[in-house]
Amino acid sequence: MVETNTVLSITAVTAATGLLAYVIYFDYQRRADPDFRRNLRREERRRARVEKEVAVQETKQKREDIHGAVTLALKEGFPVGTNEKEQFFMSHVQQGETLGMDPSKTVDAALAFYKALKVYPQPGDLISIYDKTVEKRVLDVLAEMIAYDKDLDLTSGINISDLPSAGLD
Repeated sequence: MVETNTVLSITAVTAATGLLAYVIYFDYQRRADPDFRRNLRREERRRARVEKEVAVQETKQKREDIHGAVTLALKEGFPVGTNEKEQFFMSHVQQGETLGMDPSKTVDAALAFYKALKVYPQPGDLISIYDKTVEKRVLDVLAEMIAYDKDLDLTSGINISDLPSAGLD
C-alpha cells in the first residue's frame, strides 16, 4: 500500500510543477506576443476606468447624503432662547466628539458639529476652534455642510483686518 505522505508529496510536486509551467507560459506570452501585451494593457486601462467611475459615484453619493442631512437639519429648526441654544450647543458638541471617534460615523459627527455651529453666536470663532480640535475627515465633511448652507453667516465675530494679507507689497 502507498503511504499517505508519498501521495501528498506527489500531489504537491505536481501542483507546484503545474503552477511553475503556467508562470513560465504567462511570462513567455507577455514577452513574445504583442496581442497578449496589448490585451493586458487594455484590461489594465479598463480596470482603472471602472475604479475611477466607482470613486466618482461614491463621492457624488456622499455629497448627496451630506446635502440631505443639512436640509433635514434646517427643516428641523434650531432653538431660539439663550438657555436652549446653550444646552443645544453643548449637547451637540459632545455628541460630535463622541461620534467623531468612530470613522464610520463621520457624517453624523460633522452634522452634530454643524448644528452646534448654527446656534453659536460667533460661528467664525468656533470654526477656528474646530480647525484645531476636530479630525480632518470630520472637518472636511463639515466644510461641505457649511458650503451648502447659504444662510450661515461666518463673518460675524471675525475682524477682517485680523486676517492675514496676501503679502503682495
